[in-house]
Amino acid sequence: MFRLAVVIGSTRPGRVGEPIAQWVATQAAMRGDLEVDLVDLAEVGLPLLDEPHHPRLGEYTREHTRAWSRRIHKADGFVFVTPEYNHGYSAVLKNAIDYLYNEWQHKPAGFVSYGGNSGGLRAVQQLKQVVVALNMVPVVEAVSVPFAGSMLHADGPLEPSQSMEHSLKSMLDAVTLWGSTLSVMRAEAEHL
Repeated sequence: MFRLAVVIGSTRPGRVGEPIAQWVATQAAMRGDLEVDLVDLAEVGLPLLDEPHHPRLGEYTREHTRAWSRRIHKADGFVFVTPEYNHGYSAVLKNAIDYLYNEWQHKPAGFVSYGGNSGGLRAVQQLKQVVVALNMVPVVEAVSVPFAGSMLHADGPLEPSQSMEHSLKSMLDAVTLWGSTLSVMRAEAEHL
């Protein structure tokens, strides 16, 4: 079974990203072909990068890094649920990505973004540069949620539009297809 990590890229209290990520994880799990790990960076609680060695060496000295490494290593692909803060993505998401190197290699990345009028698209453009530098494959298909706060009920669940549901299905299809293809590359890279 394909292991998909859905990463909540914000730790801000009252964040809109949590109900969006829960919607993504629920829809992904309903497919039946995905094992979903909902990764809440607020719960992971990584401090600002505090490892003395470059992540590509894998010489982790802190237990929180080793636990993060194990969790990310298990995933076959990712969906990053990202806010757009001041035309960029969150510092906590950048920190979480920068903690590791090899664990991200040759895996697909999908994006669900949210924000104001742009729906977080500028944050996704920046994130694509980062994941490509880690030899990940950003899929073209994505979900953008403009004015996401207006799509939430008072008790929190997201009310997605039909186009969001269609976009999510297309993005998950792309992530799983790329994940299957890239698994061959990961296997080859382990023997190098």
